[in-house]
Amino acid sequence: MRWLLPWILAASSILQATGQTSLSMSSPVPATEEPYTRAQYCRWPCECPRSPPRCAPGVSLVTDGCDCCKTCAKQRGESCTEADTCDFHRGLYCDYSGDRPRYEIGVCAQIVGVGCVLNGVRYKNGETFQPSCKYNCTCINGAVGCVPMCTNSRPPLVWCPNPKLIKMTGKCCEQWVCDDSRKIRKTSPRHISSAAYEGEEEAWQKNCIVHTSPWSPCSKTCGLGISTRISNDNEQCRLLKESRLCNMRPCEVDITQHIKPGKKCLAVYRANEPMNYTISGCVSKSPYRPKYCGVCTDNRCCTPYKSKTIEVSFQCPDGTEFSWKIMWINACFCNLNCRNPNDIFADLAHYYDYSEIAN
Repeated sequence: MRWLLPWILAASSILQATGQTSLSMSSPVPATEEPYTRAQYCRWPCECPRSPPRCAPGVSLVTDGCDCCKTCAKQRGESCTEADTCDFHRGLYCDYSGDRPRYEIGVCAQIVGVGCVLNGVRYKNGETFQPSCKYNCTCINGAVGCVPMCTNSRPPLVWCPNPKLIKMTGKCCEQWVCDDSRKIRKTSPRHISSAAYEGEEEAWQKNCIVHTSPWSPCSKTCGLGISTRISNDNEQCRLLKESRLCNMRPCEVDITQHIKPGKKCLAVYRANEPMNYTISGCVSKSPYRPKYCGVCTDNRCCTPYKSKTIEVSFQCPDGTEFSWKIMWINACFCNLNCRNPNDIFADLAHYYDYSEIAN
């Protein structure tokens, strides 16, 4: 029987090896994955430092994405989050595409050729469209500029006692008519030039049809805001977006205190002392004493009636200089027609013939 012992030992070792192999090849028990918790970059209630940070020259001091504290805006190529926002004054936005699928940390990138949204409809950059038969609009880099199509009909001149703007059957644009047709003179008075009836529909410049939309309403009702328009009044005859700063009225001044006794409105407010414009720590090289639109104690609101655009030069602490276009208010009027600041058609419908408002 001794000669069987080696075979028994060999068979036992083979069974042990086979058992180990079967155990090692069994399917592993899957580990339970912990659910991913999104990082919270905003904390409420807000805890802000006593004094705002001092930003580098040219870097905007903005409110953080949590709408809590003042912070220095992130610049191009820097990391950004829902709290650390990019410098929108420089056309930057936070690109989260590189952080899939979390979309928590992005990189500040330049906005190039963004589209527009008007009345819930999205338009591509450079697209021309007509939201109604009365207006022709163009989307340029996020800004919508429109020009009125109903410019042929002009109000009757002074000899018409009762001019009326009426809707004509089968036509888009209203037409001016004189209520008493028997009193209309067939010829114009000698002191009024025939040019009052004429007027070129389009301006030509070096084989280019110049197209400039009116300035949009200021983005803010008080404090420093932005107004935009589109124009091809350049050597390339290319439609470009133009921006200018605007300040309807100072937020920190109670203009109602300046309303005269017995009055309910102050159409124009002007500070006694000149001031310097300030942008991101850079100060205008010259002082200015601008006019602002006032306020009313009743339901009326005051808006610019005449304005122009001036060029203001700024100097930064590091010695660099730049210039910005700024809206300069000449006159305001107060009425019950309080329009939405974002209604781009409000000024076109009523004041398209007043060139001083569109300059």
